[in-house]
Amino acid sequence: MNRSLRKVLLALAVTILGATLTLSAAIAAAKAKTYTGTVTDAMCGAKHMMEGDNMRCLRACVQKGSKYALVVGDKVYTLDTADKTALGTLDGLADKKATVKGEVNGDAIEVSSVMAAR
Repeated sequence: MNRSLRKVLLALAVTILGATLTLSAAIAAAKAKTYTGTVTDAMCGAKHMMEGDNMRCLRACVQKGSKYALVVGDKVYTLDTADKTALGTLDGLADKKATVKGEVNGDAIEVSSVMAAR
């Protein structure tokens, strides 16, 4: 194979690789969405079962192993994260409005960030 043909093939391979990586990144970014709703727990969902303060019920359920959840309209999403910062933010936003960014998988959101809703 002559030298100029090798250069053309190498340039073509680099271009295809670059396009593939760009497309992969765009697809991954497109899956992550932002949701705003009320922080709750997965066990109780939209209606807390304990009498009294919703925040105490939520925290009691989480201490017993329930995951945090987000009520968005009529839908309850379980929030999947092991990030201690995100969990601390969710605890601070118990029974308050929050904005969660992440990838949805069925009724769960794989959390990438959490902040107070504006």
